[in-house]
Amino acid sequence: MKFKMILFLSFFISGFLNAQFFNFNQPFAHTYSIVARDEVTGEMGVAVQSHWFSVGSIVSWAEAGVGAIATQSFVNVSFGPEGLRLLKEGKTAQEVLDELISKDEGRDFRQLAIIDANGNVAAYTGKSCIEYASHRIGKNYSVQANMMLTDRVVNAMAEAFEKSKGPLAERLVEALKAAEREGGDIRGKQSAALLVVRGKSTGKIWEDRLIDLRVEDHQKPVEEIERLLKVFRAYEHMNNGDLAMEKGDDKKAFEEYGSAEKILPKNLEIKYWVAVTLANNGKLDEALPKFQYVFKRDKNWIELTKRIVKNGLLKVNENDLKKILGSKN
Repeated sequence: MKFKMILFLSFFISGFLNAQFFNFNQPFAHTYSIVARDEVTGEMGVAVQSHWFSVGSIVSWAEAGVGAIATQSFVNVSFGPEGLRLLKEGKTAQEVLDELISKDEGRDFRQLAIIDANGNVAAYTGKSCIEYASHRIGKNYSVQANMMLTDRVVNAMAEAFEKSKGPLAERLVEALKAAEREGGDIRGKQSAALLVVRGKSTGKIWEDRLIDLRVEDHQKPVEEIERLLKVFRAYEHMNNGDLAMEKGDDKKAFEEYGSAEKILPKNLEIKYWVAVTLANNGKLDEALPKFQYVFKRDKNWIELTKRIVKNGLLKVNENDLKKILGSKN
């Protein structure tokens, strides 16, 4: 009899919570996050970390020229796309938040933060979010957290963001790092995400979404998202270098590839194209050690070198090509 009663209560509570509060099996995302806008560039972004798989796929939402949203705790995922839609209608961050929360039966368990393209910020923490849970709004940003190990996380994130310098993406990561220093999620770490969009839309989605990085499952997700951002910055220079190569601007290509190599000096892809650009600019002596470094670690690059001579990307004569490949190749 006692077992049946426990089983009945278990099913009752589970069904009640799912139906009444969590909008039918909404995912958990007890976590910390930041939404923010760069005052100079107008860029907007979201950064988040949680002890939950693929947190970026449910928490982070942003659209160029519109705003950025973080929806967390017992996540109502619809807050993301619906919030962006309401912002596009011309409503302020606070108006959107009020409308979304007022219609949500599970509001007591939600946490939501919104920033619009004008820098207006609004945030909400439901009274039943698991402690430590709170948010803090500042100029052009909001930080929010729930189920934290300590009550110091939110203030640490805010102070780190306010004191940080440089591009918005790096400043968002600094806020995540500050949260970890104060203990972060009481359950530990698993995933993180970083999303940054333009302040004004170009009408081209592929250009408007500037950074979209996710760490889905990792022992140190914040450290990994920071590493990926560093790689992203290096490949920004690589992309600029490729564009310069297409236009025949070898000098510009060399500058961009060189900047990338400074960021990731051991990256074979980057080192190889720096070598190619050096060779194209008559600096074969400087290029040869870089070619040799790459070839020693992966011989497939030798075959690639032969191919890019054929299509004109590597502009060297036959003798110089032999020097690059080595007599045995």
